[in-house]
Amino acid sequence: MRLRYMVALGSVNDGEEAMPFDVIVPQGSPPPLAPYSPGAKAGNAVYVSGTLALDSNGKLVGAGDVKEQTRHVLETIKSVLAAAGGSLKDVAFNHIFLADMKDYAAMNEVYREYFPKDPPARYCIRADLVKPEFLVEIASIAHLPNA
Repeated sequence: MRLRYMVALGSVNDGEEAMPFDVIVPQGSPPPLAPYSPGAKAGNAVYVSGTLALDSNGKLVGAGDVKEQTRHVLETIKSVLAAAGGSLKDVAFNHIFLADMKDYAAMNEVYREYFPKDPPARYCIRADLVKPEFLVEIASIAHLPNA
């Protein structure tokens, strides 16, 4: 599903133009845990919200298994990008959050499967995630060709 919104580039009264963006909600997306959209497309850029290992019913996928959670997160990001007309090959930057840095190597093992050649820029930090059962969260920025 794609919804059209306008984002103000200046204050409401200063006469600035607004930049439109499309909200990206792929079929089968889990219900959000907060007020956000799975993705937003502005021009040729797609911004994918921080993604957790949730199935379409909002249930945790891969309890205690960072590899399974990472795989599910990346598949979910892939679906958001596909709904926006893109793919993982269009990702320019990933923001990775791990609940525990001991999972860094295991997360990278799966991550490398999805970005085997010329991987995007990224950072990876340890963070307390929204619920303790979540081990990894990834947000992405992609730039689509000819968008």
